[in-house]
Amino acid sequence: MQDFSSHSGILSINLKALADNYSLFQETIGEGRDVAGVVKANAYGLGLQPIVETLIDLGCPQFFVASLEEALSLRAIHKNVPVAVLGGLFNGAEEDYITHNITPVLNTPDDIARWSKIAKDKNSPLAGILHFDTGMNRLGLSKEEAHELIENPQRLEGVNLQYVMTHFACADEKDHPLTKKQAHDFANLAQHFPNAKKSLANSPGLFVDAAYHYDMVRPGFALYGGNPTPHTNNPMRSVVDLSVRILQIRLCKKGQTIGYGAGHLFEKDTPTATVALGYADGFLRSASSKATLYFNGQPCPVLGRVSMDLVTIDLSNIKGAMPKQGDALEILGENQSVDDLAAAAGTIGYEILTSLGSRYAREYIK
Repeated sequence: MQDFSSHSGILSINLKALADNYSLFQETIGEGRDVAGVVKANAYGLGLQPIVETLIDLGCPQFFVASLEEALSLRAIHKNVPVAVLGGLFNGAEEDYITHNITPVLNTPDDIARWSKIAKDKNSPLAGILHFDTGMNRLGLSKEEAHELIENPQRLEGVNLQYVMTHFACADEKDHPLTKKQAHDFANLAQHFPNAKKSLANSPGLFVDAAYHYDMVRPGFALYGGNPTPHTNNPMRSVVDLSVRILQIRLCKKGQTIGYGAGHLFEKDTPTATVALGYADGFLRSASSKATLYFNGQPCPVLGRVSMDLVTIDLSNIKGAMPKQGDALEILGENQSVDDLAAAAGTIGYEILTSLGSRYAREYIK
């Protein structure tokens, strides 16, 4: 059994729950369609290698990362699984894509021109994924650039076009009109590339309309337990539990304050616990005086400011035996989801997951 005595907290990552979530996606889209694995940002902060190995065992046919660096990290884990870089074809690093069999998502006319030229120079087709911007206005060919390409298909000479794709902006907002518009625009563009497979749905889009499933869906946040449908109950299994230890118990007197900036004034004598948790561990400063930790299922509100390494909580609501130094408090788990904590901190669950610090002991449950 792993020894956690030197660590201030334990981050438990349930790979069985992750596998169940992946299976739910596959069941939702049905046979004949693929579920990709979006594993950017160190698999949303949960650890690239164990996540990728789990998904490979499940038959995941395609992985997406944000950068070439992330793709090379994945290549160090597995030499053969298909991996694509959402950030495009990095200038000056084209040979790395070829050497390590990494597919660029072609976002710009320049991406396309450089990739096509290399393919022609080598007299060997090179795999690519074509990205249309249909309303996000971040990456991808604009409507005008897409139509120029459609009118001049020779620009793709040498490119083995595996997929055409776009990315939803508002699919997590129920009945948002931009979602239907993006789907309509994507369908109009995609029809001009009949030999390429199609990919439209991200985590929330996967649950909006079966017509959005096409050949491949690209779940990210929901794979790791986040709620892809904020307007209704979360269909996903929770993947992450996080607990941290109490460093000190004290009784703060009426009229005293606590933490930096004297952020909380005690109106009565109050038992408190100082906890080994702070913004260096991904517990966001915006959670100051807003978030809640749990002891045996009982809420313990955060008092005052979150600092780099420490948080202080109120124990006055505890019924029964009081916690003591060394006891564990729940941050994420049965009583609080990633989305719950995010709401308290005024952010989204994506930021909570990807901010998880390196000081926790990590255990992977299979």
